[in-house]
Amino acid sequence: MYEFKVHSPFDPAGDQAQAIEALVNGIKSGDKYQTLQGVTGSGKTFTMAKIIEAVQLPTLILSHNKTLSAQLFREFKGFFPNNAVEYYVSYYDYYQPEAYVASRDLYIEKDASINEEVERLRLSATRSLMERDDVIIIATVSCIYGLATPEIYKKMTATFSKGEAIDADRLIKRFVELQYERNDAVLERGCFRRRGDTLEIFPAYLEDAYRVDLDWDVVARINRFNPLTREIFEELDHAMIYPAKQFVMPQNMIENAIPYIQKELDGRYAELKSLEKNLEAGRLKTRVEYDIEMLKEMGYCPGIENYSAPLAGRAPGSKPDTLVDYFPKKHLTFIDESHVTVPQVGAMYEGDRSRKQSLVDYGFRLPCALDNRPLRYAEFESALDAAIFVSATPGDREVAQSKRVVEQVIRPTGLLDPEIEVHSSEGQMEHIYAEVRNRIAVNERSLILTLTKKMAEDLSDYLSGLGLKVRYIHSEIETIERVEILMQLRKGEIDILIGINLLREGIDLPEVSFIAILDADKIGFLRSKRSLIQIIGRAARNAAGKVIMYADKMSDAMRDAINETQRRRTLQMEYNEKNNIKPETIKKAMTNILERHAEEAKDAALTSINVIKNSYNVLIPKERKKLIEALNREMLEHAKRLEFEEAAAIRDEIQKLSSA
Repeated sequence: MYEFKVHSPFDPAGDQAQAIEALVNGIKSGDKYQTLQGVTGSGKTFTMAKIIEAVQLPTLILSHNKTLSAQLFREFKGFFPNNAVEYYVSYYDYYQPEAYVASRDLYIEKDASINEEVERLRLSATRSLMERDDVIIIATVSCIYGLATPEIYKKMTATFSKGEAIDADRLIKRFVELQYERNDAVLERGCFRRRGDTLEIFPAYLEDAYRVDLDWDVVARINRFNPLTREIFEELDHAMIYPAKQFVMPQNMIENAIPYIQKELDGRYAELKSLEKNLEAGRLKTRVEYDIEMLKEMGYCPGIENYSAPLAGRAPGSKPDTLVDYFPKKHLTFIDESHVTVPQVGAMYEGDRSRKQSLVDYGFRLPCALDNRPLRYAEFESALDAAIFVSATPGDREVAQSKRVVEQVIRPTGLLDPEIEVHSSEGQMEHIYAEVRNRIAVNERSLILTLTKKMAEDLSDYLSGLGLKVRYIHSEIETIERVEILMQLRKGEIDILIGINLLREGIDLPEVSFIAILDADKIGFLRSKRSLIQIIGRAARNAAGKVIMYADKMSDAMRDAINETQRRRTLQMEYNEKNNIKPETIKKAMTNILERHAEEAKDAALTSINVIKNSYNVLIPKERKKLIEALNREMLEHAKRLEFEEAAAIRDEIQKLSSA
């Protein structure tokens, strides 16, 4: 097993060395909470990496949004190429939770669109925690939602070894218990198939598949291969298959839980009848009895997570098992941008409880559905071992809890906090236009911060009308598209990005040299001292950084943010002068979270095309027509997964075949 080893051409500089030493000593002394108060661009991520290297503990890095998590995932993959760096965020591209609006008598059924690649990464994370200690998981608050217990998950595996005598039918049954689907036509992720004495399975968490060749009832060979090209990568002596879903239960536990579910149904049904809620009682009885039959016959039912407590044998109200429970007792947690992440973790429980309580009250769910929930904040804290809050502006709660607060103000690059100007809101559009044009002339980018989504969209339309390359970004933009927009900004495909609060924390954009803050004097969360300092920090990675606040008066938050920025700027200037450092803009490689390059994507698409074409004779018109239909389905599937380079390559092939 590999030890954690940072791969970087740089050594700690500026305030990093003293911060690393102080925090490592705190961890080794058993201090549960510490805070790293690091300014934007001071290398907090590098400091975190060196701390992990020093303490050699499996690590959870908790972030408050997917965009920042994607950035951290890339950076830590670069720092630890020989270790298991994993990505654990919500796998929904779209999610409409089950709900009931009593005032309108409106039941909303659960509806979701799952991103298969993100689901694979989540499964890979839990698998890594089962198999190794050198694990770093970058996660959002989805990690505080319930999973199968680690003990059950570890037992729910299928193993086979070369030379071992096995019963193929029993192994297939085991695959089904692990939520794998049989598909003898096409081997897809999360599926298996049998062809004579050969079994093939495509684990849900891998990009390769396994082929098991049997000689009667003995395993003759185990090969790891590419399921598309059929290329064999290596022959193995042993293989272990983990579940295709993160919520799994052995059949005996399901059977043991059914009487408890039935008992709860009988009690709740009688309670609703006694309250003369006959409609609700009948609705509940019909639904739960159907689910029980599904569990008996299939071992699964839609919404099985709502029965997680009786299935796992948990008492009502008890803490669910989550990703944090998959870590060993001794582990390290970084809570990044803690001033936002900590309140977010604390808010999850009440919001979830309110929605589910309505479903229970009106007979859509049993009370045990309330136990399919995120952790309360106190439960989350109890699951932590050593934790470090990381933020340029830590909240009062984090500071009060911490044994020590370590400040990291000096940037190794010598970059200063940006200059700040305050400008009247009168004529602000003309003023912004002039500033933006100046930045475009020197190949630099700009951010504009608004207070509302509508304002961001309208301002984007207005500036586009002036001939500027501009996009907006807010919470309704899907995860992958947000990453793509940020990459477009860095590459210069767009010059201006307009947004609200998604742009504040952790977005690493060294090409941005100008930030305009509209309505800077408005009182509220988005224009508080902490928020303004975070916004200002987005321009601190560029030597020409400048921030203009558009306001009609000077608020207390503006004044405090300007004073703190000036304090940090002065400290950095003194350090630069003492060490003869000339500030230079950070040069940062542009990589994609999924690390998919256009040429690689095109090559993969061409391979896919060739495999499909081999099944048809293009010289026969009827066969050519079938081939075009097959390619069209493949193209639409790639487009659905946002794999546009592959889809475009297949589109070009379809056009060639159609014109032939």
